[in-house]
Amino acid sequence: MSNLTNIQPLEDFDWEGFEQGSAQTEQSREDQAAAYEKSLNNVGDHDVVDGTVISINKREVVVNIGYKSDGIISANEFRYNPDLKVGDTVEVYIENQEDKKGQLILSHKKARATKSWERVNAALENEEIIKGFVKCRTKGGMIVDVFGIEAFLPGSQIDVKPIRDYDVFVGKTMEFKIVKINQDYRNVVVSHKALIEAELEQQKKEIISKLEKGQVLEGTVKNITSYGVFIDLGGVDGLIHITDLSWGRVSDPHEVVELDQKLNVVILDFDEEKKRIALGLKQLTPHPWDALDANLKVGDKVKGKVVVMADYGAFIEVAPGVEGLIHVSEMSWSQHLRSAQDFMKVGDEVEAVILTLDREERKMSLGIKQLKEDPWENIEQRYPVGSKHTARVRNFTNFGVFVEIEEGVDGLIHISDLSWTKKVKHPSEFTQIGAEIEVLVLEIDKDNRRLSLGHKQLEENPWDVFETVFTRDSVHEGTIVELLDKGAVIQLEYGVEGFATPKHLVKEDGSQAQQGEKLPFKVIEFNKESKRIILSHSRIFEDATRTEQREARKAERAAKRPAKEAQPAIQNQAASTTLGDIDALAELKAKLEKGE
Repeated sequence: MSNLTNIQPLEDFDWEGFEQGSAQTEQSREDQAAAYEKSLNNVGDHDVVDGTVISINKREVVVNIGYKSDGIISANEFRYNPDLKVGDTVEVYIENQEDKKGQLILSHKKARATKSWERVNAALENEEIIKGFVKCRTKGGMIVDVFGIEAFLPGSQIDVKPIRDYDVFVGKTMEFKIVKINQDYRNVVVSHKALIEAELEQQKKEIISKLEKGQVLEGTVKNITSYGVFIDLGGVDGLIHITDLSWGRVSDPHEVVELDQKLNVVILDFDEEKKRIALGLKQLTPHPWDALDANLKVGDKVKGKVVVMADYGAFIEVAPGVEGLIHVSEMSWSQHLRSAQDFMKVGDEVEAVILTLDREERKMSLGIKQLKEDPWENIEQRYPVGSKHTARVRNFTNFGVFVEIEEGVDGLIHISDLSWTKKVKHPSEFTQIGAEIEVLVLEIDKDNRRLSLGHKQLEENPWDVFETVFTRDSVHEGTIVELLDKGAVIQLEYGVEGFATPKHLVKEDGSQAQQGEKLPFKVIEFNKESKRIILSHSRIFEDATRTEQREARKAERAAKRPAKEAQPAIQNQAASTTLGDIDALAELKAKLEKGE
């Protein structure tokens, strides 16, 4: 009651107006309206102003900008900021102060876009950490909404570890750093990886500072490459090179480990400055050479699989981590240069003989030809001198033909032993590589593992017959088959060839005989040992002319001889008679004397 006595009426209250139903004057209404209008923000269409979130639901966000009505914004425009709550201040763009329903129309997306370019440039300059909404995947990365701008997030900048599933990031709001802006094309590149790298660098320093060589740690397979495996050691990565995965050969690291696998590794080496850590897996198990059978020795046979091929040989894994080399020279008794691929390929299972064994150096050499008998051990019995065989032409030289009778048994046919009749300048004129040829063993050179062979010796020497046919001064038809500076090669009957010098190629009319002409030739020299026949065409008519001249001179002398020889004949006769008479007289005289 006492409180009521203290209430004082307003001195200027219009009681008369109150009684008539109007407590305010027209002037007061205007004043109040002016005061109300003054209390509201003066905003215009397309302005960007700050507003306060007053309510949030799944579909919309209600924002108060101090205007006579609140604005409604679709909740989709705030997907980039899932932490939005009532009371937060947000920027809004006034699209329309009042639509047909009297509603204030606002846009948060347009407000962000209006100032977004200035913001991203400022964020880059200040190395600011910003939030962005991952909208979708794109080639090579993701599209991120940053201040209303579509920025590019490269796949390599999502995380420090390789990403196997990009789709798990779509629809997420994440923190980013702007790493690059192209002012001309207004392209923005962001990175999430950059935010965690600084923290990881510090972790790496701490971890590496505690590392020791030989230390065994547990790690997780983070990535598998063709050259090795990256292991996450809990904030720092190490690499197991492919050669340190297993004591045996590894062609693909996937054969040994798989992603996300946990395993123990040993630290082989590390570089604090470069933050590189070399790890080993095979070093946790004993070396296979140490477990190799102690009784294994040179001369023993072993079986294994071809793991590596090279032109010079093949590496055979006789046990996991224990390999031996079969040099190509130990693959065949043949001395011909060949590639190891001609004998085997990767994956082949082979048997071999141990040739050398060095346990300290962990080296082993093998051979497979030793599984077969050396063809030269009993060469004299298998290929005696005078025996006939079929060989295959392997190679040519200027002086002969190299042939192989069987694998590992080679021989040489000298060029002079190819043919009795044909003068072979190069073996390619007589046969070809790969062709078969009949041979006769002439000589055995066991030290050099080579046979001297002959081909012409399979036939009788025709020069024994030619000696009776191509006698000196005999005439034969011949064809000029080749013209040389020193003369011409003449093809005679029986396939034999002769030779004529240029002066013996002059024809009777004084012209020179040409290649391809068929002419008579006289043998002026026959040499059986050197198999040489020297011919002459010009001698035929030259000798005929000389014979004619000689006959003419002889006839002329014969014509002159009778006149000169008549008188001496008579005188001889007279002399003969006189002598006879003397003898008769002497005889008569002797008889008379005896009778007396």
